[in-house]
Amino acid sequence: MSRFVVVVLFVLAGAQLPASAARELPDFAELADRQGAAVVNISTTQAVRQGRPGMPRLDEDDPMSDFFRRFMPRQPGGGPKLDPDNRSLGSGFIVSSDGYVLTNAHVVEGADEIVVKLSDKREFRARLMGADPRSDVALLKIEATALPKVSLGDPGKLRVGDWVLAIGSPFGFENSVTAGIVSAKGRSLPQENFVPFIQTDVAINPGNSGGPLFNLKGEVIGINSQIYSQTGGFMGLSFAIPIDVAMEVQSQLKAHGRVQRGRIGVVIQEVSRELAYSFRLDKPVGALVSAVEKGGPADKAGLEQGDIVLRFDGRQVGISGDLPRFVGSTRPGARVPVQVWRKGGQREMQVVVAELPDDRAKKPVLPMPRPEVAPNKLGIVVADPNQQQRRDGRLASGGVVVEALRSASARASEIQAGDAILAIINRGVRTDLRSADQFGRLVAALEPSQAVTLLVQRGDTQTFVPVRTLER
Repeated sequence: MSRFVVVVLFVLAGAQLPASAARELPDFAELADRQGAAVVNISTTQAVRQGRPGMPRLDEDDPMSDFFRRFMPRQPGGGPKLDPDNRSLGSGFIVSSDGYVLTNAHVVEGADEIVVKLSDKREFRARLMGADPRSDVALLKIEATALPKVSLGDPGKLRVGDWVLAIGSPFGFENSVTAGIVSAKGRSLPQENFVPFIQTDVAINPGNSGGPLFNLKGEVIGINSQIYSQTGGFMGLSFAIPIDVAMEVQSQLKAHGRVQRGRIGVVIQEVSRELAYSFRLDKPVGALVSAVEKGGPADKAGLEQGDIVLRFDGRQVGISGDLPRFVGSTRPGARVPVQVWRKGGQREMQVVVAELPDDRAKKPVLPMPRPEVAPNKLGIVVADPNQQQRRDGRLASGGVVVEALRSASARASEIQAGDAILAIINRGVRTDLRSADQFGRLVAALEPSQAVTLLVQRGDTQTFVPVRTLER
């Protein structure tokens, strides 16, 4: 009898798998039974206004608009209902037996009424204690006692590949359970600077917003917040807010109704291998300072444009996204040590952290005129700024203006026609630009296929851009 037939007969006979194999399979049923009672359904009512509640307006022509979504249910037909009220659904979970509930800020955004429904069908009108859009965490309070509550875990002990389970109300189907694994940790998402997201492949859909993500011990290690989607539905990538981040936010919301965050007044960017080479750094780590706010905490401490922040308050800045989280979690007024890389060496300084204001006004990006001049070894056509460009203040002290890009490397970079190039950084040496002729001489002295870094200005924003010279 062949081995295949033996295996088939073994299965057909109802034989069980070896105990060692059975132990490898998680018992989701026990976990769901124990923790489901602490998961709640959240419904909100909002008087009809322009747009949809709980979901930002998305430009349908923007190919990136569909990617990172906070997943609130869409209204039929994509527009507002004819009803006098708009209603939306989300999830949440009870963190204390006296009625405190955590959910996402976008679940309750703009709500005139919030109703929390327990697994035993009891309903309570909830009071919003506070919401923090920057972390997407909100704290609710219902008037009840002796409620079931979740246990909290340590996201720091979570490993990529660990099993995790979500409970929520996708599409309004209450107490639905989905499972998967941790795909990655510490993810930074566009426009989300203060949260190191947990990435999973757990099926998450509209209505799961604000629901808990459990480990196999039945401990909450995250709040399901966003998905990566081109359709608005689940496509295999979901993101959760680590519970330690959420609990720090909720403690401030509970005490003050708002969250205080630190700021030091810098604009930063990621350090690529090309940038690390230009600044004579052994490996691409830290956060590259592309701009320093005049008179801000970093400026007063001596930080400069072109510094690479390696450590903040004793914590290593592995990627640029670490720095906003470290600074944001620092108490305003605290004096903290900062280690930076400057001109091929490390320097230590002390920064007094200021408070991040609630208003995050964005300065408009203003286009620059495009004068003419010849190309160079980088394939970038530049020109001296005209009188108008010098008078507007941004190019008063020098720089050249980009007219066109005529090489594959230049076109593949972040540089655009109309940008200004203020400086060249070559192997750690920065040279500020005064004219197009000077720029041409510096570029002509570069070797074929050599990587350099340009300090580029667009409107009021400055950034470092690595480019490579043409081959022979």
